[in-house]
Amino acid sequence: MTKLFTQIRILIIIFIIVLLLSGITVFPLISELKFLLGIHFFEEGSIIQQWLLKVVAGLEITQKEYPFIFYGFDWLAFAHIVIAFLFIGVYQHPVRNRWIIQWAIITCICIFPLAFIAGGIRGIPFFHILIDCSFGVVGLIVLFFIQNRIKELKKYRTSGKAGH
Repeated sequence: MTKLFTQIRILIIIFIIVLLLSGITVFPLISELKFLLGIHFFEEGSIIQQWLLKVVAGLEITQKEYPFIFYGFDWLAFAHIVIAFLFIGVYQHPVRNRWIIQWAIITCICIFPLAFIAGGIRGIPFFHILIDCSFGVVGLIVLFFIQNRIKELKKYRTSGKAGH
């Protein structure tokens, strides 16, 4: 049982860290994108490089002319950080708070329609929509693994063998 509990906790910590990083990295968005472009991570003239150049230009114009729009980015970052804190409940009491994992699975599934619908409306390139969807796929894999471990832990506890 301790092994199950440890596995759950390790995965939850990783999930929390990824959510925190996703939130925190929203703040320096322009600098991060310029860094990626500056280290020539993407092939010169590639579709990805052209897209990132367009995104940076749009962000710079927006920052100069309409800086208040970035307040929405601040709230996006805040939402990621607050959602990360939600998983502390699963870390502390995985069986009791398994609903958080179920909720997170639903939110990962909802990434797909949002990415395809909003991405299509906003003119986001298909490759970028797929990148966004990949976060849902990876999240689902991790969350299903956590959910299965919690089910095992619950079964173990209800069988009367647990002392935790």
